[in-house]
Amino acid sequence: MAIYLLVFFISFLVNLVLLIPFINLLYKLKFQRASQETRDAFNKRTPIFDKFHKQKAGTPVGGGILIILTTLFGFTLFIFSFAFMGKDIVSNYQSITSEIKILLFTFLFFSFLGLYDDFKKMFFWRQGSFFGLRLRHKLIIELLLATIVSYWMFSELDVSIINIPYLGVYDLSWWYIPFATFVIVAFSNAVNISDGLDGLSSGVLLIALLAFWTISISILDTPLLIFIAVWIGGLIAFLYFNVYPARLFLGDTGALSFGATFAVIGLLLGKVFALTIIGGVFVAEILSSLIQLVSKKYRGKKLFPVAPIHLWLQYKGWEEPKIVMRAWVISILFAVFGLMIAFLK
Repeated sequence: MAIYLLVFFISFLVNLVLLIPFINLLYKLKFQRASQETRDAFNKRTPIFDKFHKQKAGTPVGGGILIILTTLFGFTLFIFSFAFMGKDIVSNYQSITSEIKILLFTFLFFSFLGLYDDFKKMFFWRQGSFFGLRLRHKLIIELLLATIVSYWMFSELDVSIINIPYLGVYDLSWWYIPFATFVIVAFSNAVNISDGLDGLSSGVLLIALLAFWTISISILDTPLLIFIAVWIGGLIAFLYFNVYPARLFLGDTGALSFGATFAVIGLLLGKVFALTIIGGVFVAEILSSLIQLVSKKYRGKKLFPVAPIHLWLQYKGWEEPKIVMRAWVISILFAVFGLMIAFLK
């Protein structure tokens, strides 16, 4: 266990040292929102959001880029170091290579999608083009990437069952592919939606990953233990600069990648039911947004004054740090309850 804690501390220190020059680089590259004007899924202005977040204009976006690069490099370095030192690399699956491939493909390719969207928002929409990717275009690409990952889990790792405590184990056969695809896309967008307040998505994700790290320790899955340790180290360093008032935002690059990878880790651990509980804050965020979208689409009017739920709380008069702190507390409770569910036999 001590060696994985060392991995975490090395990752934290490396990211902490790199973050300040990286923030300065983002300023030089003008990788920031020149205006806090935003648009919803129907490409319409969001004046309520702009009202509460206009002071964030000019803050660099792209913190996820550094975490992704350092996590990929750190994970690769430590995996080879373990092999070089002769330490056992243990996995729940017969093919460790396939497990690593699935993990890294998700982490990297969802970040490419987010990076493209960030570039659109940062540079091209000001010239009169649309604001980032259209929702349907983004969803199509997300579905394609998630389907590839789900197919690999089904075909190469022989994953096809889900365990629901007290109800039993169910073999979904090839239906596992669309099921896993839905889970991956849902959490990818849930983390992205939650990335609206300083420290909200990164703090909640950190708590949830600590819960998954605990599960990984109990089953001694070396690739997941190393990957989560490196990732958590980067997230804590990022959170230091992301708490209110934030000096750096994740951006879609980080949010889409982190959400999808979080879901894949839950699926690889075989804890999909616990995943929805441990990630309960993300579930609440995306459900509130989905209900609002459906109401606007089919009823022609809003169900809530504003969505997602964190923005509704701001609208009700809650201060931003208060919302974030309480979301962290709720996330801790969800994580503890999710761990209890995960360890049920």
